Amino acid sequence: MKKLCMLTVLFLALTCAIVCCSAGVTPLTFFAALRSSALAAAAPQDATRTSDSPSSAAPSMQTQTRGVWVATAYSIDYPAQPTTDADTLRTECRTALDRIAASGANTVYFQVRPSCDALYRSQLFPWSRYLTGTCGTAPSDSFDPLAYWVEQAHARNLRLEAWVNPYRICAGANAQSDFDALPDSSPAKQHPDWVVSCDGGYYFNPGIAEVRQLICDGVSEIVSKYAVDGIQFDDYFYPSAQFDDAAAYQASGSNLPLADWRRDNVNQLVQAVNTAVHQNAMQAGCRFGISPSGIWRNRGANAFTGSATHGFEHYSSSYADSVTWIKNGWIDYICPQIYWQIGDTAADFQTLANWWSHQVRGTDVQLVLGLAAYKIGDSQYGDVWANDGCGEIGRQLDLTAGIQDIDGCALFSYQNLRGNDTLFQTVQERWK
Repeated sequence: MKKLCMLTVLFLALTCAIVCCSAGVTPLTFFAALRSSALAAAAPQDATRTSDSPSSAAPSMQTQTRGVWVATAYSIDYPAQPTTDADTLRTECRTALDRIAASGANTVYFQVRPSCDALYRSQLFPWSRYLTGTCGTAPSDSFDPLAYWVEQAHARNLRLEAWVNPYRICAGANAQSDFDALPDSSPAKQHPDWVVSCDGGYYFNPGIAEVRQLICDGVSEIVSKYAVDGIQFDDYFYPSAQFDDAAAYQASGSNLPLADWRRDNVNQLVQAVNTAVHQNAMQAGCRFGISPSGIWRNRGANAFTGSATHGFEHYSSSYADSVTWIKNGWIDYICPQIYWQIGDTAADFQTLANWWSHQVRGTDVQLVLGLAAYKIGDSQYGDVWANDGCGEIGRQLDLTAGIQDIDGCALFSYQNLRGNDTLFQTVQERWK
């Protein structure tokens, strides 16, 4: 029926064209009308999705992304200190979202699975130690942080995406004691053969099919139970080239070189998660995005299409081929963490902003740039960040607003927006 309607519209339009052209109507006007008629005929007859749930109040992405990350690992943003007290957790949530909404932001990336754990009621992962202080211990009053954050974000016309760290189990100075303290219900304890110790931390092995399935199942659990507006992975994939995956590599029987095999493992996960999100999401328009480190590859003899930079590249260092994800449409958006200043000699912000804009051009993948608000006032990052960090963020926001194919920016992280009124005003002037 749709094809018949299309043919009818085209026949009538071509007939009208003869009359219109003889009457002096320009070809541009005619073909614009022809395109509009064809699109109207091709459109679904009922594209409206109704819902009785509060999730229907979530905002659309008709405007550019103005995002803020809310980190839960290491008490960076939420909660201020681990606690089981539900009232405290609710209050901190509302305070954070009020501040974020007042800044003009429209998107929150809320870290719900920082380390093989959960800030939501999960059948697969234990409650996070970053939430309550003890892995496996739930908050009081059957409180579910993710459900509450979604509800409160939507009430403020904010989108909320669930930020997931897929592979990390435990890392940092206390990695060993944190691993030992994992409850027996943890997938890491139930399947020790899936776990690799690397650089003092513990990680799931990306080369094991069952690991990829666990991550997909975890994503499906989130998007099918909660009205989140998206799933975001951060920049942690393979932790280093010294990752001990020789047994998995041999067992795979792959003919690929080790580095390509690792990248293929990540690619398989990205494709599978993309499918899981779009097949299982309860929220219309739920997206899947990834926020890798800011450099794909440095331009050189083996990477003619890389950026004119000299820094950590995720293609060869963490085996994440983000350009392949973009070109194949395996993600809805990419959010590279361009955490350098404009004019940086190793990795100039403007150079990278333009380079990434070219990667998404002509694709359906949106580009959001991650900005390093965490560097403001810190002398270890140089004079610009130490003395004029807020001004630098303002300049970056102004710069990106003028570059084609950049769909917005995101700030890492909420604590900087909360504790710095000058940054808040700088952002608000551009986002309100």
